[in-house]
Amino acid sequence: MPSGLIALLDDVAMIAKAASASLDDIAAATAKAGSKAAGVVIDDTAVTPRYVHGLTPDRELPIIWKITLGSLRNKLLFLLPAALLLTAFAPWAITPILMIGGAYLAFEATEKIIEVLSNDHHEEAELAEADTPEELEKRQVAGAVRTDFILSAEIMAIALASIEGYSLALEAAALAVVAIGITIGVYGTVALIVKLDDIGLHICQKRQGAMAAFGRGLLHFVPKLLKFLSTVGVLAMLWVGGGILLHGMEELGLETLPHTVHDAADSIAAGFGPLGGLVGWLASAIAASIVGLLIGIVIVIVVRQFTTHPENLVVDA
Repeated sequence: MPSGLIALLDDVAMIAKAASASLDDIAAATAKAGSKAAGVVIDDTAVTPRYVHGLTPDRELPIIWKITLGSLRNKLLFLLPAALLLTAFAPWAITPILMIGGAYLAFEATEKIIEVLSNDHHEEAELAEADTPEELEKRQVAGAVRTDFILSAEIMAIALASIEGYSLALEAAALAVVAIGITIGVYGTVALIVKLDDIGLHICQKRQGAMAAFGRGLLHFVPKLLKFLSTVGVLAMLWVGGGILLHGMEELGLETLPHTVHDAADSIAAGFGPLGGLVGWLASAIAASIVGLLIGIVIVIVVRQFTTHPENLVVDA
C-alpha cells in the first residue's frame, strides 16, 4: 500500500512538472506572439476612440464595454479557431483572406478622407437615421466591432506566424492569452482616454490651486486629443491596410511593388545615420499608407458606381 501511494505521488509530481513546463512554454510563446503584434495594437487603440467621440459621457464606458466584448468574441470564437483550422488544412488561404481585410481597411479609411475633403457627411447622416439612442449605440458598436475584426485578424495572424513549430494545443493557448491580454490593454487604454475629461472635471470640482489648473488643462486638452486620435485612427487604417496588401503581394510572388517600397525606404534611411531605423520605418509606413490610399480610391469608385447606379448590378440574361 505505501509503495502504491508513493507511486501515485510520483505520478502527481510528474504531471505537475509537465504542467509547469507547459505553462512556461505558453508564457514564452505568448510573449513572443504579443511582441510581434504590438504595432497593430497601437493602431487598434488609435482607431477605437472615434466611435465614442461626441456621445454622452454616461454612455462612453458602456459602449466601450460592448466593443470589448465584441472584440473578445471576434478573437476567441471566430478568429482563433479559424486561424488554427486554416493553418492545419488550408494555409494557402490565409494570405488572400488577410488581403481582403486589408483592402477593406483601406476602403473604409479612404472613404472617410473623401467625405471630409468633399464635405460629405454621409456617415453622420446614416447615424442620424437611428430612431432611438439605443439604435445609435448599436450602429456605433457594430461599426467598431467590424473594424476591430480586421485589426484583430491581423493581430492573430502575426501572433500565429511568430509561434510556428509549437504544438496545436500550445499555439491555441498562447493565442488565447494574447487575445485576452491585448483586448484588455487596448480597451482599458481607450476607456482611460475617453474619461480623461471627466477626471479633469472631478479635479476642478474637488481641488484648488495647481491641481484645479491641471484639471482645467485636461478639460481643454481631451477634446483636441480625441480629435487627433480620430485622425490618427483613419491614417492607421490606411497604414495597416496598405501594409497587409504589400505583404500579401510579396507572399503571392508579386514582389515588384513591395521590393520597390522596401528599397526606397532603405535608401532614404541610409542618409540619416543613427536615426536610419526610425526614418526607414516612417518611410515604409508612409509608402504603405499611399498604397492603401490608391487601392482604397479604386474600391471607393467601384463601390459608389454600383451603389449610386444599382442597375449596373443587373446582368442581362
